[in-house]
Amino acid sequence: MITNPTRQRALRGHKPTRPTVRNANTVEHQGLLAWRLTPRDRWIIRMLHEHRVLTAHQITALAFPSFRSGRMRLRELFQWGVVDRFQPFVSVGTAPMHYVLAPAGAAVLAAEDGLDVKELGYRHDRAFGVAHSLRLAHIVGVNEWFTALVDHARHPSPGEHATLDAWWAEARCARHFGDLIKPDAYGRWTAQGQTVEFFLEYDFGTEVLGKLTGKLTGYAALAEATGITTPLLVWLPTSRREATARRLLHRAWRELDDPDSVPVATAAAELLNPTAEHPSPADEVWLPLDNHGATPARRALHQLLTAWPHVPPPVTDDEQGGADSLALMAPAPAPMPPATSRGPSTGRR
Repeated sequence: MITNPTRQRALRGHKPTRPTVRNANTVEHQGLLAWRLTPRDRWIIRMLHEHRVLTAHQITALAFPSFRSGRMRLRELFQWGVVDRFQPFVSVGTAPMHYVLAPAGAAVLAAEDGLDVKELGYRHDRAFGVAHSLRLAHIVGVNEWFTALVDHARHPSPGEHATLDAWWAEARCARHFGDLIKPDAYGRWTAQGQTVEFFLEYDFGTEVLGKLTGKLTGYAALAEATGITTPLLVWLPTSRREATARRLLHRAWRELDDPDSVPVATAAAELLNPTAEHPSPADEVWLPLDNHGATPARRALHQLLTAWPHVPPPVTDDEQGGADSLALMAPAPAPMPPATSRGPSTGRR
């Protein structure tokens, strides 16, 4: 849950799973998948390829009406060899099942994009290797952050309309901007007719804050090179750490040649209401580093641009001539799931 993420130090390897009968990844089996998979299944495949690993709770919140329906469909996808799964062993409680892309799913994705699996950049050992990564908790935490936004958009308040228009993973950001910056993610959020795009720096409380503040020069260099002012959002675990980070960030921010080229806002996870039905980073938890004379106040995500009147509206992908480079192979999937469709093989929604 976004208000209480699992820390890396709480993970102790992963549990062995009971043997399960699965379909072999043959040409005949891949042919059967052509009519077995729904648009939602194919979207899940793309999301796993983009974001490496998603938990059962995250996939359910992203695309299913209930945890039970999501669990049953994921079980089928696992048996068909479309996804793989593992369950980390945690020191307290029970971790949810974690899902990654399996060979049959990669074959489906490659075929849809007219590529070979190797051209897709997929390797099963690398995909499953995230189970042993020392950054597993961080990757899952970033994905939980964006999952909460999608969940908020799927369950809006009365009279509210919101959508997550873009969600790029760390690897895609590195391919685009890696010479200057390596953010944890890039996103674009629209609510109440206001659109804000941003880079995300997700702090777990384990990184030296000096390293975080040192990244501002890279974001300033990117703004100068592109002529595009993109806000930077810094997400921290506690209000106390946020206060310390803000002091250090403000000092480094003022030393930039053009501070206005890097609008910064911070928020702390503990500011979210854990009893709310759908707490998310869309809530009024963001505090801009500089308010341009306005009274300091926490703002909702879509209201941040009111604190930065010098920031122009985001440039759309079409206006940029297409945000994705052909060198990236598979394009970034739409963050919002497709409309629920009836599964041809099960008859369930």
